[in-house]
Formats: sequence, C-alpha cells, structure tokens
Amino acid sequence: MKDIKNISRSRAQESSAAIERLYITMRHLFNRGFYKPMGVSGDTLREALLQLRPEIYGSIAEEKVELNGLLYVIERLPIGIEQCRYINLTSDEGYSHSHFRAIVPPKRRRNCYRIDEEQMNVEITRGRSDIYDILTHLTFIFIESHKIKDRVLIDDEGKVSRDWEKLEQVVKQNMELSLEAKEVAVSHAANVLGRTFAEVQDIYDKFAIAEQPDRFLHVIYWLGKLAIEEVVDNNKRTITFSPILRERLGHHIYGEIWANAIKKVLTDNELIERPIHIISANMHSVMNSVFAEPVLGKKYKESTDFQIFEDLSKSGSDDLRSKVEEYALKQGMTFLPDTSGTNIDVQVFDTAKIDFKKTIFPTAKLEKGKEPVLIVMDYAFGEQAFETIDELLKPYKADKKNKIFLGVESVSIMGKAGILQGGKGDIMIPCAHVNEGTADNYPFENELTAEMFDGNGTPVFTGPMITVLGTSLQNKDLLKFFHESTWQAIGLEMEGAYYQKAIQSASKIRKSINPNVKVRYAYYASDNPLETGSTLASGGLGTTGVKPTYLITIKILEQIFNSN
Repeated sequence: MKDIKNISRSRAQESSAAIERLYITMRHLFNRGFYKPMGVSGDTLREALLQLRPEIYGSIAEEKVELNGLLYVIERLPIGIEQCRYINLTSDEGYSHSHFRAIVPPKRRRNCYRIDEEQMNVEITRGRSDIYDILTHLTFIFIESHKIKDRVLIDDEGKVSRDWEKLEQVVKQNMELSLEAKEVAVSHAANVLGRTFAEVQDIYDKFAIAEQPDRFLHVIYWLGKLAIEEVVDNNKRTITFSPILRERLGHHIYGEIWANAIKKVLTDNELIERPIHIISANMHSVMNSVFAEPVLGKKYKESTDFQIFEDLSKSGSDDLRSKVEEYALKQGMTFLPDTSGTNIDVQVFDTAKIDFKKTIFPTAKLEKGKEPVLIVMDYAFGEQAFETIDELLKPYKADKKNKIFLGVESVSIMGKAGILQGGKGDIMIPCAHVNEGTADNYPFENELTAEMFDGNGTPVFTGPMITVLGTSLQNKDLLKFFHESTWQAIGLEMEGAYYQKAIQSASKIRKSINPNVKVRYAYYASDNPLETGSTLASGGLGTTGVKPTYLITIKILEQIFNSN
C-alpha cells in the first residue's frame, strides 16, 4: 500500500486549497477592520493568489506585467483608484446626498467616491461577493504595481531608471500626446512593463476614456509610483472596512427594501393576487421579445429571425430601443429603477394589457382574470442572488395585521456563464448547481431541456454547473477537474446555487410559495476559460450573445404564456 505521505497533491487540489485560504483570509481581514495589502497582513492573500494563478490574470506569476488582466480589473474598479493610497469599503452611508460625485466603474455597478487626493470610498451594497471581487482585483493590481517597481527602482534610496523618468515627464505634462510623442512614451512604458512595443500599442487605446485618451500611461505611472513609495518611504497602501459595513453585512437590509418596493407596486396596481412569474435576466430581452415585433416588425419583414434583436443590441440604437420601451410602457410594463442600493432594476409586466395577436406569441393562452404578472429583475451578483430572491419570495406585510402570500408559479434564470466545453454563444441547460467551496449541492427539475433548442443551429450542453465564489479565481487545473471528474460540470457561474437555495427555502421549508414552483435555468457562454485567449479578459461577446439570449428568453416566455 502506498505511503499516503508520498502521494503528491494535484494542481487542482492545490488550487482548491488556495481559494479556501483566500476566502478565509478575506473574512478575517474584514472582521479585523483594515489591512495593508503589500504589508505583512496581506501576505496570505498575495501568496494564495500567486499559487492559484487564475486564468483571467494571465502572467501574474511571471516578471512581466499582465496587460489583459490589468485592463479587465481596471474596468471593474473606479477611475482614479490607482492614485489612491487609502481605499475605504463602506455601506451606503449618505455620500449620495453630498457634494461628492459618484464614480461608477464601466463594468461593475457600484457607487464609488473620491474623498480626496489619497482616498477612494467604495460602496458595498451587494453582499460578500462584492467584497471578494474587489479585494481580489486590488490584490492583483498591487502585485502588478510591485513588478513595475522591481523593474524601475535601481536602489533603496529611490533612484529610478531612465525609462521611468521619461514616463514620469510625459504623465506630469498631462496633455494629449501627438502620435510621435505617444510612440516614444509607449517605448519607455514597454521597457517598464517587460512587454514588447507591439503588445503595449495593441492594448493602449483600450484603457482610454473620453477625458483621458492616454490613460494607460497614467495608470502604469501611478501604480508604479505608489509601489516605489511603499518601499522607499515605507508608506503602505491601506484598505479599511467601515464599522457600518461590518455591522450591516449579511442582514439583507438592501434586499428587503428592494423586495418591498416591488410588492408595493404589485399591491398598488392590484396585481399581487395574480399568478406571478419571476425572471432574472437583463432589462431588454423580455421587453424586446414581446414588443419589438409590434413596433418594428414591418421594417424587418424580409430579414432573418434575430436581425431585429441584433439591431436593438447595437450601440447607437437608442432611438429604436426608445420606441420599443415607449410602446411597452403603454402595454402594461412598469419600470422600477433601483433606489434601494442593490443596483438591480426591475420591470413589471401586466400581461392582461398586452395585445398578443401583434406579438410573436399569437397563440398565448391566458385565463381571464388570471393573466400572469412578470417580474423581470436585472442580474444579481454572487451571494446577492440569495438575498434578493429570499426577500422577494417572503409574504408581503401590507400592514401590521395582514400578510399577503405571493402566488409565485415559476422562477426563471437566464444568464451568461463560462463554458467548459464548446465556445462563446453556446447554451448551457443545468440539471444541478454545485456550490464551490462548500458541501452544498442543488439538484432540480429544469423545465427547460436541450431538445427545446434543436434546429436553431446553436450547440446546447446539459449537466451540472459550478457556482463559483468568484469568476476571477479560477484556473485551468481546477476547471478541468470539475469538467473531467465525475462532476462532469458543463460550466461555471456565480449565482445559480444562491437562487436555488432561496427557492427551496421558500417552497420546501417556509412554505411561503407553492411547493411545486417551476424553475428554469439556462445560460449562454460568455467565455471558455479552458481555452487560451477565450477568458473574460479577452473581450466581450459583441453580437454573438444576441441569438442565444433571445432563444432562451423566448422559450421561457412560451412556457409562461401557455402554462394554463
């Protein structure tokens, strides 16, 4: 028999252990109230991330600076955070009513406030997943900043390389560069980053924003500058967690406000007694699926099935989208922009007011007086999915004496996810969600099946899906294990297990909704993290995601409209 001590751990096991250490450490630091990412208190986070080497962070463990990973992270953090020595994670503590201007990252819905030259406040209203996301991204950019420092700092007294001096001169001029000046700056930046001139040129403009076309140079300079000061002046960057955030986290404060606002609208419009169908999707696919045809159908009579939706999805199509939305608002749609702090907008559709003969659902069978009410909620983020759905499925307390139980007949989840077989734009139909890092597994009977999508030319895969603790914390070894072992996982996402946990709690334990509530889960592939160059850091889907988005949405609506 083999000596157990001599059995080496697989790379997947090491990765799993690294993820566990990351989350335990982040919770410890949160409870502590502050830490210095590049100091002793940040050692464990850095070491675990370097051991894990997530696919999305590319060359994090190499000497050269990772450019695609840096772009991915910068788009999810507030503009200017690279200049800040102090980053304070807060709850919603009233900054929206002050003179401070909210800074919202391009690819993450969170309000951030630049307090002064050295401090950025980041509002956390979406639960622990938001904290994990931010701390992981910050750890990554701080590691990269020290790579820059290592390449430009010649001695411990602060003497720097000529390339760094030239880069600093350009940044301090704070002027838009001519083509010649830009190429000279790119040459110096390439030496600072350990990258080729061509590599830096290729990504340069992707960092640009309207008010700062040469932002790439500024980001690199400030990351390097603060890293140099950490070593030369021992002036460490610090992350703090406000006392209010530590007190509120996990208490569903924002989810309860959000859910009650929806139930009040249902009550005010006499819809709360009707059959209710909840759909987690985006804010355009349900509306467009129902109302695009009546508004724009004549224009697209000779075109392909999904051309109308592709055009509505293109940038610069605001006029078309406005026409569809205007019509929808006259045909029973109510829009509820979020005011709770969840950053989850909602649409409520009263199907009794829809003229289905003009839509692509002319055979809809709706019983008079029991026409379904659709609650379409924008995407939740990680653990926030449990908070929002858990609160939404609770009875509504219209006053102190009366509770109204919602007649929820189905919950449908349409989202995007990473795929482990196939490619971008393919569809995944899960039969279970496996919650990474826990023993929680959620098998369910999915009302959607792969056969429903036959003949549409889009590959469809069926099997379990992994609900991961963070999409930026996965590597090929771990994902191959989930895919090739007896788990046979087809993809990964961040919310499925939390949705199902809330649905099962409400239907099987609390008995607040129908115990036989129908569930539908379907995802389209935004990336394949097992393929080099196909991770989320490689760029967006473009129009590739339009067809699977609407295929899934239409199948969900067909089932709802013909459920009687």
